[in-house]
Amino acid sequence: MNDELIALVRAPNPSAMTLSGTNSYLIDCGEGHALVIDPGPAIESHVAALLDAAAERSLRIAAIALTHGHPDHTPAAVPLARKTGALVYAHPDSSIPHDRDLELEGELRIGTRTFRVIDAPGHTFDHVVFYEPQAQTLFTGDTILGEGTVVIAPPGGAMRPYQRTLERLAREFTQARTIRGGHGPLVQDAQTKIAEYIAHRKEREAQLIATLADAPRTIPELVARMYGDTRKTLWPAAARQLLAYLDALREEGRIEATPLDRALTPEESALLNPAWASLVDPELAKVIEAELGASYRIERIEAYRLVQ
Repeated sequence: MNDELIALVRAPNPSAMTLSGTNSYLIDCGEGHALVIDPGPAIESHVAALLDAAAERSLRIAAIALTHGHPDHTPAAVPLARKTGALVYAHPDSSIPHDRDLELEGELRIGTRTFRVIDAPGHTFDHVVFYEPQAQTLFTGDTILGEGTVVIAPPGGAMRPYQRTLERLAREFTQARTIRGGHGPLVQDAQTKIAEYIAHRKEREAQLIATLADAPRTIPELVARMYGDTRKTLWPAAARQLLAYLDALREEGRIEATPLDRALTPEESALLNPAWASLVDPELAKVIEAELGASYRIERIEAYRLVQ
């Protein structure tokens, strides 16, 4: 498969969480068939753009595959399938309505093209990555982006499974040349990007451990110390990201958490449990709440300390 047979159709939903918008991919699979990976939000103009891209290439969209179930990646599957008759494929554990389960660690064959299906938990537990061997490209959804890093937030995501997914991609896909993520530009050097993602997680965890070395700290205190140079609008995302690290370290017996005998202050509550629906438009609120695990409320403040 040549790179020319893969068309990026970016959704018009830019935001702090979606960067320049959700990347939908239209792939010429031969025999006049096309596969769409991550159809994106149900924005009428975006659905029309996918249909136009297929028509311009004399292709029929025969299948739609979802990397994961977040609301910036999946809702257009319904109108697109209705207009094309395409079957929708998703992770067996996905709660998103779909026609067929993807065969994890197996293959998805559309037309003359075969895509390897990799179970890729971490960002979510219903996440897959696709590998197309002819183009030597990985379709990584929100496991690896074209720029920046990925939010890993409990309870929908977990740090150690995410790190194992990254390490597996580095180990098993040394032949991968490019990465096409769910957001951001094309990654031209797959191995360098994967290595950067692995190193970033290790560095951030080392920073967290160093910050806890001199005294127990709460999540808001950790955010202020570790993300002090980051815009405060992003601090709630940082808090959820730290929670993923802390949960992993706690499960491993490397830290302990002591509940403090007091209620959350208004400032702590605003950081740990933001009322997103009152802060941003409803569609963006859905994306943020899914990405940050906002259904899981942090109702008590705890101080974390290293276990000596």
